[in-house]
Amino acid sequence: MSHDILAIGLPGLADDLLTRRAPSLGWTVHRPGPDGLPPPQAAERITAIAAAGSSPVDARLIDALPNLKIISVHAVGYDLVDLAHARSRGIVVTHTPDVLNDDVADMALLLTLATLRRLPAMDAYVRAGRWAEEGPPPLSRTASGLRYGLLGLGRIGQAIASRLAPFAGKIAYHTRNPVAGAPWRHEPRLVDLAASVDVLIVIVPGGTATRGLVSAEVLEALGPTGVLINVARGEVVDQTALVEALTHGRLGGAGLDVFADEPNVPQALIDSDRCVLAPHVASATVETRTAMAERMIANLQAVFAGKPPVSPVPD
Repeated sequence: MSHDILAIGLPGLADDLLTRRAPSLGWTVHRPGPDGLPPPQAAERITAIAAAGSSPVDARLIDALPNLKIISVHAVGYDLVDLAHARSRGIVVTHTPDVLNDDVADMALLLTLATLRRLPAMDAYVRAGRWAEEGPPPLSRTASGLRYGLLGLGRIGQAIASRLAPFAGKIAYHTRNPVAGAPWRHEPRLVDLAASVDVLIVIVPGGTATRGLVSAEVLEALGPTGVLINVARGEVVDQTALVEALTHGRLGGAGLDVFADEPNVPQALIDSDRCVLAPHVASATVETRTAMAERMIANLQAVFAGKPPVSPVPD
């Protein structure tokens, strides 16, 4: 049986894989028009959306597709999907958890080490000839023996904690409730966690429940020698407060893979040699993006075949 799919904002590898596979699966792939809506002549035939995690799937788009059965998100995060509206219409929503855990955890560790050791600044120091002209650069900070805190302890959070464990002094985490079996200290209040650690790593889902969770108060508690690492969503951190804290020396540094208004990054963060910045690439390896695309397609195939999806979003 043939199926029509609306592909929205998929990264190159995923879009290419879906496009190549579609003919052999009997699928036709469409793209939205300038208004963000499907081609009018195809709207009634489209039964699936394949969307990047950064692409909004709102009620307007959902209602433009009267026969929509599945929204397959090419990401672990699905906060830009109007989940309540989709479910009110009986539409299945899926995502791609697990397959990106290791790469995102590795990026968190890379950002942590690079920020503490000021690696980009050191690289720039050498390339500018300043080592030969000015001598050794200022000292950086050790990563070993520090106190690490995690905001969130899901699959990726636990992978990050496991990577930190061999050299961390102490590890603690904040979630609404303690995670069963977790060997690390649970801190009920985020501001208290921030006050008790040297490095705070953010790895929670985005959305209204977590927007601005890392507030000016939390950054103040982390303090002038503290470091913030964010591999979650940009909106989880109050970015204005972050810029203020860095600019006025109330925060020691930040390693950021995500931002509030991507791809726009505040000039103050770009100018700061105490920041390490990446363009939302924690999962951007050939291996992981291939696995994510395969999972996205597998979810589509399962629903088209009348079977349960491989990885539906949690209830």
